[in-house]
Amino acid sequence: MSLNVTLQRVKHRSCVAVSLRCMLFCLCPGEILVVGSNLPTVAAPGDTVVLPCHLEPTFDVRGLTVEWSKLGLKPDPSDRLSRVEYVHLYRDKTEVPDMKIASYVRRTELFADAMKHGNISLKITNVSEGDAGRYRCFVPKLQSRVKFAIVELVAPSSHSPQSTTKAPSSHSPQARGRPGVIAALIMLLIAIAVLSRWCIF
Repeated sequence: MSLNVTLQRVKHRSCVAVSLRCMLFCLCPGEILVVGSNLPTVAAPGDTVVLPCHLEPTFDVRGLTVEWSKLGLKPDPSDRLSRVEYVHLYRDKTEVPDMKIASYVRRTELFADAMKHGNISLKITNVSEGDAGRYRCFVPKLQSRVKFAIVELVAPSSHSPQSTTKAPSSHSPQARGRPGVIAALIMLLIAIAVLSRWCIF
C-alpha cells in the first residue's frame, strides 16, 4: 500500500478527531485533557520519531502513571505470566522496563524534563515497518473525562512507492472521498449528542 493511500485513509479519521477535540474544549470547560496529534507521524525505517501527546491546559504529570500502548497488539505468547505489556510505561516517577514489549526495549523514552509542563510525547528510535500503527497515550489516574489520546504512526517500507501518477479508480480512497466525508459528519452529529449529555449531566 502506498504512503498516499495510507495518508488518505488517516485524513478522514483526523477530521473527526479535530471536531471531537473542539467539542470537548467547548462542552467540558476547565477539564484537563489528554491531547494527541490530528495528523499521522510519518517515518522511514531507521528514523527516530516523536509521537506527540500532551495535557491541556499545562499540568505537571510527573507524579502520575503514563501508559503508551499499541492498539491491536497482543501480549507475547511466550510470556508465561500473560501480563499486560506496554510500548512504554512510566510509574512512580520512573520507567518500568519489565512491562515493556521486548521489541521496544531501549528504543522508547519520555521527555522527563518536559513532563512538568504536561508533555508526555513518546520518542521511538530506530523505527521499523512493524512499528506502524495506532498508539494510545493514557493517563489512568488523571482527574478528567478525557484520559487518553490516539496517535498514528505511518512507517512505509523502503520499497513502498511514495507517490503515484495513476488515475484514481472507482474503488480508490480519492473516489470514495465524498461518502467518507458524509459518514464523518454523521459520526460527528452523533458524537455531539452523546458528549452534550455526558458533559452537561
